[in-house]
Amino acid sequence: MMTARQIVTELGRHIVGQDEAKRAVAVALRNRYRRAQLSPEARAEVTPHNILMMGPTGVGKTEIARRLAKLVSAPFLKVEATKFTEVGYVGRDVDSIVRDLVEASIRLVREQMEGGVTSSAEAHARERLIDLLCGQKPRKLPTALEQLLGVQPKPREATEAPAEDADGATKRQQVAAQLDAGHLENETVEIEVEEHAPSQALPGTDMSIQDMLGPILPKKRKMRKLSVKEARRILIAEETDKLIDGDAVTTEAIRRAEEDGIVFIDEIDKIAGKGSASGPDVSREGVQRDILPIVEGSTVMTKYGPVKTDYILFIAAGAFHVSSVDDLIPELQGRFPVRVKLLPLTQGDLRRILSATENAITAQQQALLAVDGVSLSFSDEALDEIARVAHVVNDTEEDIGARRLHTVMETLMEDISFDADGTPRDVLVDASFVSQRLGPIVKMKDLRKSII
Repeated sequence: MMTARQIVTELGRHIVGQDEAKRAVAVALRNRYRRAQLSPEARAEVTPHNILMMGPTGVGKTEIARRLAKLVSAPFLKVEATKFTEVGYVGRDVDSIVRDLVEASIRLVREQMEGGVTSSAEAHARERLIDLLCGQKPRKLPTALEQLLGVQPKPREATEAPAEDADGATKRQQVAAQLDAGHLENETVEIEVEEHAPSQALPGTDMSIQDMLGPILPKKRKMRKLSVKEARRILIAEETDKLIDGDAVTTEAIRRAEEDGIVFIDEIDKIAGKGSASGPDVSREGVQRDILPIVEGSTVMTKYGPVKTDYILFIAAGAFHVSSVDDLIPELQGRFPVRVKLLPLTQGDLRRILSATENAITAQQQALLAVDGVSLSFSDEALDEIARVAHVVNDTEEDIGARRLHTVMETLMEDISFDADGTPRDVLVDASFVSQRLGPIVKMKDLRKSII
């Protein structure tokens, strides 16, 4: 487990500035490790200190929380507070936060377990493909209803041993060799696949009719003719399901959601308001009161079983440019004891985002255009000018932070991207090119600012 200082360093590879926020989340993550080393009795008394981030859009609030979860492979969920309504109004209920977090945890655990059985699943799928290519019919599996009634499936008819050719190699060996060499990828085979009908969750729950009756109703299956390449993907998925213990996945996923889960509640300032609010915003305070027990610690029923929220780390964020933190109900304020303020991005910050972070915007553009044979490069002066233009536009219009770099870059690269047709060529973006493409935009913004 990384130390708090190492976590800050790792976050700095992707996020520019905001040292106070990085330190706060790093300490929160390190405290989780410290708590895990305590005795069970002491561990039960230590709860996470939830964090409230205050700052304008586009300065890195969401990215900090997302990167934090990736560092430790923790279940992560981002929700927007404005999507929820209090009980009695049409909209999502706050319990769905926990249900969605468990689903994210299920996916995370399953992906990790799939990595451990990939080779075995591929080997089993290969054998089934060879059977199909040799003309052997797959054994029909009993449906759930047949299992319930005790109906035994008919045994597969014995097939004659494949005849050997002059070289002594069996037909199966020949097919296997051709399959491994990739010569049969476009051959057609017929396999039985399960039909996945779309399901609609019942109101107020995360369960559907199919979830409740699934163990009783037989699964619908149908025969499909597919290429070997497509059939292999389906067969590998089926073999992976057989090799993974579903109960173990659920148990581990619930444990991780409860102990390691991170929930990022964005736009919490949009549900802050005075108690006298009326009209379409009448439920804002009600949403806060519904969120309160989730953040305080409660037990939420999901289709996988009860899930406790006592040790989930909640990170709330909002711009708070209209309302203030004091507009939140006092009980909810108390559940976010760690408060950090994120600062607007300066021109220097925007310059560092362009080149000093991993997978920077400039590197993304270079990789994309390299597909069409364009070798793109940026001079230092060009990067300085791009950062200046983005900062000017943010200053004269709505400040959207680092997202402004994307809009500026798309305008800058529009002609180059449009003309790229696969012909190899070198393109240097220098300061004069940036001024030529973006100069009129800056002048228009400056003129608009000067008009009263």
